[in-house]
Amino acid sequence: MKYILFTLFFVGWSITLSHAQQEKKRVIVLTDIEADPDDTQSLIRFLLYSNQWDIEGLVATTSIHQKTSVFPASIHKVLDAYKKVYPNLILHEKGFPSHEHLSKLVKKGLPVYGMQGVGANHDSEGSNWIVDQLMKPDERPIWFSIWGGPNTLAQALFKIKSTLSAEQAAKIYQKVRIYTISDQDDSGPWIRKNFPDIFFVVTPGYSYSYATWLGMSAKAPGSDLESVSNEWLAHNIQQGHGPLGALYPDVAYGMEGDTPAYLGLIENGLNNAQFPNYGGWGGRYEHYLPAFRDSNSGGFKRENWPKDEPETRAIWTNAEDSLRGVDKQAYKSNLATIWRWRTAVQHDFAARIDWTTKAYKDVNHPPVVKTAHPSAFTVKSGEEFFLNAEGTIDPDGDSMSYLWFQYKEAGTYPGYISTRPYSPNLYRLPITAPQVDSPKTIHFILQVTDKGTPALTRYQRVIVTVLPR
Repeated sequence: MKYILFTLFFVGWSITLSHAQQEKKRVIVLTDIEADPDDTQSLIRFLLYSNQWDIEGLVATTSIHQKTSVFPASIHKVLDAYKKVYPNLILHEKGFPSHEHLSKLVKKGLPVYGMQGVGANHDSEGSNWIVDQLMKPDERPIWFSIWGGPNTLAQALFKIKSTLSAEQAAKIYQKVRIYTISDQDDSGPWIRKNFPDIFFVVTPGYSYSYATWLGMSAKAPGSDLESVSNEWLAHNIQQGHGPLGALYPDVAYGMEGDTPAYLGLIENGLNNAQFPNYGGWGGRYEHYLPAFRDSNSGGFKRENWPKDEPETRAIWTNAEDSLRGVDKQAYKSNLATIWRWRTAVQHDFAARIDWTTKAYKDVNHPPVVKTAHPSAFTVKSGEEFFLNAEGTIDPDGDSMSYLWFQYKEAGTYPGYISTRPYSPNLYRLPITAPQVDSPKTIHFILQVTDKGTPALTRYQRVIVTVLPR
């Protein structure tokens, strides 16, 4: 590779990007826990990654499925199981928050539905807590992972708008990052209309027929069905895996539909939450004004649900990936942006459940992926360069498999890059830059999987900008 082509600008940008990705994200969860067992499922997995984030709130809320009740006690029940496994978790990675710390973060919203809980005199413990966190002198954004209705956040935004100057409030809104699992009350559309500059990821609508999060466990053709089956969950999570695994409930409607709301926040080398169009474990989303569609139809139709309304501004929403499934057939859908990673996601979950009960030497830990070049650099059309995974290690000393692939939809170059001659096990891969008429980006993903049990995968994204000659 002609490394002299790597300008100081791109090297500096890469270092800055790497630092930003390593900085802990502030996270607040809003959950309609007890409306469906999947919130408890998602909370159990969430806690196994809690060392990666600064968790600043666990708020019990209502939703369209649970309009008049909130259950903070159910959050505490999961935290009590977490307390039992905490001493073992910290043997595997640093930074897991204590039970005492997390317990203080459990709050509750009003036990009312949607916009009935938004407006003057509708403050709650939960909404006031959110205001306090947003008002902290901390410039990092807060990622709101919303598993039910967002009316507690809507009330916090109402209060901020009502009590601060427009200039002060605008600075607060810049900190808000929302990923909500569809629209589970009418306050989600209200937030999007009244706070048009707020970062918002959602498949809009009160039905789930077109929702991207279905890719978490849907029986989609081409997806890995085994790792989301009741049998797999019983063997790898629930039975014989300690108190947190034993608390993981059986699947009712679907497994962990809420989990994509935070999967993209996990530091795995692939995810970049600030850019939903890059794609990752939580799915891929594009920023546009979606056409109006009455989503209250098909298998998820509900007679008493509110009517959908047209969106009034661009949001981060459904995008499609093209790929080959486990059956080697070609597929293209928004669900595929999540299910394409399913095996790796589930294996990671199984390994972390093992962390709750076993010694470091007795379980698997993910590879540490590195490259011999920056994670972003520029070349010119027709130039040969190399992608090089030199420096990648496995903390357990396991053998590793390497796979470089182009994530076409994440870049601006419209075609596929030829990598022939090519073997999936090359850690050093020659590439010839394509001919372009204007600068284009190409996203290459290095996927490294160890041979431990369960096999664990980590990534490195390399963004190559190609300039015309």
